[in-house]
Amino acid sequence: MVGVSDDRSTSPVPVDARASGGHPVLSLALAAMMEDVHAHSGAVYLLGADPPVLEMAVMAGLPRAFAAPWERVTLHARVPVADAVRGRRLIWVGDEQEMARRYPRVAVVLPYPFALVALPVATESTAYGAVFLTWPGTRSQALSDRERDHLTAACERLAVRLERAAAASVPVHPEPDLLAAPVVGGAPGTLGSLEAVRMVGRLPYGLCSLDLHGRVGFANPAAAELLDVPVAELLGTQLWTSVPWLNDPVYEDRYRAALFSQHATSFVALRPPGDWLSFRLYPTRTGLSVRISRARGVSRPGPAEPVPDEGAPPRLVTISQVVSLTGALSEAVGVQDVVQLIADEIAPTVGSQGLVVLGSRAGRLHVLGHRGYPDRRNAERFDGTPLTERIPGAQVLRTGVPAFFESWEQLARLYPARRGTHDGFAAWAFLPLIASGRPVGTCVLAYERPHSFTTEERAILTSLAGLVAQALDRALLYDAKHRLAHGLQEALLPHSLPTLPGIEAAARYLPATRGMDIGGDFYDLVPARDTAAAVIGDVQGHNVTAAGLMGQVRTAVRAYTAVGQAPEEVVRSTNRLLIDLGTELFVSALYLRLDPGRGRAVLARAGHPPPLLRRPDGQVGTLEVPGGPLLGIDPSAEYPRTEVALAPGSLLALYTDGLVESPDVDFEDALADLAHRLSEAGDLPLDELADHLVHHEAGAEERPDDIALMLLRARD
Repeated sequence: MVGVSDDRSTSPVPVDARASGGHPVLSLALAAMMEDVHAHSGAVYLLGADPPVLEMAVMAGLPRAFAAPWERVTLHARVPVADAVRGRRLIWVGDEQEMARRYPRVAVVLPYPFALVALPVATESTAYGAVFLTWPGTRSQALSDRERDHLTAACERLAVRLERAAAASVPVHPEPDLLAAPVVGGAPGTLGSLEAVRMVGRLPYGLCSLDLHGRVGFANPAAAELLDVPVAELLGTQLWTSVPWLNDPVYEDRYRAALFSQHATSFVALRPPGDWLSFRLYPTRTGLSVRISRARGVSRPGPAEPVPDEGAPPRLVTISQVVSLTGALSEAVGVQDVVQLIADEIAPTVGSQGLVVLGSRAGRLHVLGHRGYPDRRNAERFDGTPLTERIPGAQVLRTGVPAFFESWEQLARLYPARRGTHDGFAAWAFLPLIASGRPVGTCVLAYERPHSFTTEERAILTSLAGLVAQALDRALLYDAKHRLAHGLQEALLPHSLPTLPGIEAAARYLPATRGMDIGGDFYDLVPARDTAAAVIGDVQGHNVTAAGLMGQVRTAVRAYTAVGQAPEEVVRSTNRLLIDLGTELFVSALYLRLDPGRGRAVLARAGHPPPLLRRPDGQVGTLEVPGGPLLGIDPSAEYPRTEVALAPGSLLALYTDGLVESPDVDFEDALADLAHRLSEAGDLPLDELADHLVHHEAGAEERPDDIALMLLRARD
């Protein structure tokens, strides 16, 4: 039951934590919402402006430590409250299966049956925070329309109050959490009448009453005997503090499961040296009743684990936070993702206010990222420093041994070279990041005040550094591949489109977000005697092989165009070339010969989506272009030519299927939508129009396929 307590919940309310009328605005609003929909627990978050981070301001119904991994949440985090604010919508998660599917990070830490709703606290113009509410697993029905309406209206009212407070420059800060009243131990009336207490005292098994923080409000003599702790030492204390052999993450999980699900849970624990006890936990909204008895049929294990020191401080990082951090780091893709996670989830937990992440390349230190430094020069001044330099960041990277400095004087004494380089902080932890025995960097955590690093804290920071090192190693490799992929893509696609008489052109390319951000979509615009040729195509796959084949196809098209082949012959020749190369990848392509002087275009199509034509009057239609099969399939395939009129002011839109194909949208509907947007915005300058047509896809978090777009306008 380690780490379920949080002393902050009992702190006094700051003077400015209430509205001008003296009432705790957030607590009252949260309590009213919970009462209205009979929720089990909930919390209100406030949105900070710089950086935009959601911070838990008040929690109700459960200890705050249960939500410790999400006390401070960035807006890009994959958690319900962040999604609610980003999308300005209600998020409903009905059970643990849906939670595991949609929010695996939350499900890993809280694998219990419960339902959750998250809502934004926002006006039409400004977001002020978010709210979440939970119900135990006994709730089977979805959120009703009445509940949705009531919760949405309550959040809107709270947003208006926060807007007024901001306009009046009245700060609204965190408030005390809404939990059960403090325990008053030792009063016989705790369980009702004196006779009831006597009756419980005569029972042969142990009974304890715990509040939501695990503090003992009542214990009968049998419980004291079984736990081997006097009643007087149990009352008013947390059970795992008075009974240190219960200080185990396994028992914490059972405690959390009981409170979250509101279902009875149980576990068996070893009381040193060899007695097994059975614990049965019966939860309510105000606490737990615990039945304790001797366990039967449990075999004796090996040597008992050492009993923790009763006077040891509470854990700096709970098991749930470690699990959450591990899940978050596994999702980090690039180096900046790792830096952001350290800043958001590790630094606040350990009380650090500044962060620098250093890497090494070619025998020198390089600053990979930093947070919390008002003057960025203080964080970046060691960029490019040789690893042989006698400074802490380089030394821990060379030796693999962490260094902790509890004051500026201590750092300056051991490293005199730092005397003239004070960065404004007062204590530092320099943690080597070692992955698979290889040094990959150094994590520097800085503290605003002198800080004493206990033995436990040093061990925890060193362990966390191991998790960070694995994530950073993967991120460095990913970034290197990403740079390579983009370099290859840029080399294979035209850097710019040529200026041709009578033709205005613009193009855009967006890589898929899966794989290496590289693919086989391509386009080109080629001068051809008195005309011009344009081609757009798509090679199967999103990898280096697809990109390499794309380069070959583009080169072949240019070569066949240069020797004067007709459009249908260019496509046939390219098809035969692919078959001769023996590739297993297929290619779609659309080839055009443009002759604006004569007001026409000649096309040949190989399995590619048909182009759109916007006429000078603004009408948009799909060109019916007969075509042949994909390139690379049939050596005898024919690709008929189609001639279309191309009056001055006409606009051709060539695209790959990534622009119009989506798993949840019909192709015809997507094509009609693209035509509608082209019709409405077609008079824009061509570069602005290209940006407009790919705007939605450019901002999407997930793009399963590459996107290429080429716009060609016939000029007067």
